[in-house]
Amino acid sequence: MRRAALFLLLCGLPAAAQIAIRGETVYTMAGPPVRNGVVVITDGRIARVGPADTTPVPSGYRLLSGKVVTPGLIDARTVVGLAGYLNQAHDQDQLERSAAIQPELRAIDAYDPRERLIEYLRGYGITTIHTGHAPGALVSGQTMIVKTAGKTVDEALVKPAAMVAATLGAGGRAAGGKAPGTRSKMVAMLRAEFIKAREYAAKRETAEAGKEPAPDLRLDALARVVRGELPLLVTVHQMHDVMTAIRLAKEFNLKLVLDGAADAQGLIDEIKASGYPVILHPTMARAGGETANLSLETASKLQAAGIPYALQSGFESYVPKTRVVLFEAALAAANGLSFEDALASVTIGAARLLGIADRVGSIESGKDADVAVYDGDPFEYATHCTAVVLNGRLVSEAPQ
Repeated sequence: MRRAALFLLLCGLPAAAQIAIRGETVYTMAGPPVRNGVVVITDGRIARVGPADTTPVPSGYRLLSGKVVTPGLIDARTVVGLAGYLNQAHDQDQLERSAAIQPELRAIDAYDPRERLIEYLRGYGITTIHTGHAPGALVSGQTMIVKTAGKTVDEALVKPAAMVAATLGAGGRAAGGKAPGTRSKMVAMLRAEFIKAREYAAKRETAEAGKEPAPDLRLDALARVVRGELPLLVTVHQMHDVMTAIRLAKEFNLKLVLDGAADAQGLIDEIKASGYPVILHPTMARAGGETANLSLETASKLQAAGIPYALQSGFESYVPKTRVVLFEAALAAANGLSFEDALASVTIGAARLLGIADRVGSIESGKDADVAVYDGDPFEYATHCTAVVLNGRLVSEAPQ
């Protein structure tokens, strides 16, 4: 019966019961932790949160309990839903290699909300993911933000277009003698496209009715970037490539998000002065090639400098095709971050960076009821996620 009920919930049917969650410690991420706290969930939203002695459980509500309660976790950069767990051609839609620059490609058109990796991540308390086209092309396409439950992409959707993904450095080179083959060519190609997009946008805005330039999917997408409507998410690791990305963004007044940034620990002052945030490489990424200088302590250095950042699972080429951002935060906590700062990097910090903090990232009245329940310290490997509530629905209660 329990499995049948969960199946109905995941298929988008309404939940029959309201929910309350009691935790020995509730990390709201909106203030100090609440000891012996209660979270009351009504109609898919957080209704109240506070100490048990002042926050009674309403009659008829289903009560869940755990040692630690947190907001649903947020993976700030992944390709899950485009990349599938089978690692076969039919479930690998994360990277189109037919051209170097394809900002018109939309993650929403390739995302499979019923991919088994999504269920796998949800079982660890991950309720929101920023997913889309992978690094590996100069401009690989658009990203989006979704919840980790829903029968269709429309049910899961938070933001249909979140950022436009690009890659600088060795990872952005085209194969087979095609352009771009060097870093200078990459930047020249991007600069040319941004100039075209800026001119296209200006003509579309000022032309007389009926005399506008013909619609162009590529330039429409890049016009949103040069107008500052969509951030440019640049996967970049080495110091000189990081500085190139910053210089290019300043030249065109772009909203830049640095993705990966393995050498960030050597550029703390420069990144802070730029004002751009960082979605840091997975803590457990393998060090080699462009990521040879990565450090397990980079998150703590960004934190100390006051640079906005979040953690990610990134792109994993091995089966099962994804890391778990909960584990990435745990390792960051073991290498200089405090528990609450590490938790913030996958909750409220990630929500702010992605522009969705009005809905998720903390347990506050009025926000989406995305909550994870654990039977111990979430960053301890032996701890289980015993329940996950997403949009006010119980979507997992099998310990993982």
